[in-house]
Amino acid sequence: QVQLVESGGGLVQAGGSLRLSCAASGNIYRINGMGWYRQAPGKQRELVAKITSDGIMDYVDSVKGRFTISRDNRKKTVYLQMNGLKPEDTAVYYCNARIIPQLSDWPREYDYWGQGTQVTVSS
Repeated sequence: QVQLVESGGGLVQAGGSLRLSCAASGNIYRINGMGWYRQAPGKQRELVAKITSDGIMDYVDSVKGRFTISRDNRKKTVYLQMNGLKPEDTAVYYCNARIIPQLSDWPREYDYWGQGTQVTVSS
């Protein structure tokens, strides 16, 4: 069984910083893409940032220049460094990973999600 466990959310003032972490554990052969999504009250879940297994990153326009995604493949962990936080960044942030659980599953990958961590930015 694969689990994604997030940490690092909280309450911060506008202009502040937070760092989210998401560690994968369990039966894992390979982790392909990893990413962070967020969902604000009354809004759809949106992709914030993603990173491939080779380290290629992409961001939604609203966070470019402020957020940085990274990953440590040895630790099976993805990070989201959030600087210059704004009230509109307030949301529940979810970690996502596309994982091949066993060699016998190759090349099929499965989507896994973390439980979500609240980020609240006060003005």
